[in-house]
Amino acid sequence: MVTRHNGRVPVWQQLLYIVVGSAIVAFSYNGFLLPNYIAAGGVSGISTITQALFGLEPAYVIWGINIPVLLCAFYLLGRASAFRSVAGSLILPFFVFITRNMEPISGEIILASVFGGIGVGVGLGIVYLGDASTGGTSLIAQMIYKYSNLSLGASLAIIDGVIVLTAILVFDVELGLFALIGLFMTSKSIDFVQTGFSRSKATLIVSGMHREVQQAIYEKVDRGVTRISAQGGFTEQDRPVLMCVVNQTEIGKLKRTIKEADPDAFVIVMDSSEVLGTGFYQTS
Repeated sequence: MVTRHNGRVPVWQQLLYIVVGSAIVAFSYNGFLLPNYIAAGGVSGISTITQALFGLEPAYVIWGINIPVLLCAFYLLGRASAFRSVAGSLILPFFVFITRNMEPISGEIILASVFGGIGVGVGLGIVYLGDASTGGTSLIAQMIYKYSNLSLGASLAIIDGVIVLTAILVFDVELGLFALIGLFMTSKSIDFVQTGFSRSKATLIVSGMHREVQQAIYEKVDRGVTRISAQGGFTEQDRPVLMCVVNQTEIGKLKRTIKEADPDAFVIVMDSSEVLGTGFYQTS
C-alpha cells in the first residue's frame, strides 16, 4: 500500500520505490534484453542500439540522454515535473552500470523478449507507484504533448515506434518484432503493477422495479447501490439506473439476485480495473 500525505508520497518512500524499481529494470535489461539485442523502446532501447553500433557503455548513454532531457524539462515543463524524474534519471543508469557484467539469464530470444519486457514493466510500475519517473523518453513525450496537438500516449508511441524501427534497420526485422513483444509486455506489466490482481465488475441495472432490485442487492449480496437519475430515450419517462460494483467472484450471485427480483431487468456488466473505497482497496 502506498501511504500518501496531502496527495504526495513521502520522500523516503518515493526513494525506496525508485531504488527497488530501478534495480529490477537494470537486472531485466542486462539479463534479458541487452544480450539479445532487443531494443524494446525507451532510453534503454536507444542504448542497446548504440552499444551494438559503436560499443558505447549503455549506462553512459542513458546518463548522456537523461541529463540534457532533464535540463530541457526544467525549462519547458517546470520544476514540479522535472523534479519527479531527477532521482530516477540518475539511479537507473547507476544500476545498469553495476549490473553490466552479469551473465545473461537466457539466450532464447522469445523468452528474453517476454521476461525482459515483464521485468522492465514491473520495475517501472514500482517507480510510478512512488509518484516518480525514470525520465528519458517519458519526459520527451511530455514535452511533445505540451507543445503539439498529440496526446501523451501518442507521443510516447511515436518515440518508441521510431526506436523499434531503428532497431529493425540496425539489426533485422525479426529482432524488431521481438522488440515489439518486449514493449507490449512492458506496457501490460506496468498496468498490472498499478492495478494489481483485482478485477472488479461495475454493473448498470435498468428496471421498472428498481426499489425491489435495490433492496434485494442490499439483503442478498450485501453491496451498496447508487441510484442515477436517467430518462428513457424512447418513452422520455424518468427511469433510475442502479449502479453496483462487486468483486469478480460475486458477479454470478448479483446477476441471480437481479433476475429473481425483476426477470425483465436490463443489465450491463463492465470490467473495472481498479476500485477504491469502502469494501474494496483502501488508500491512506
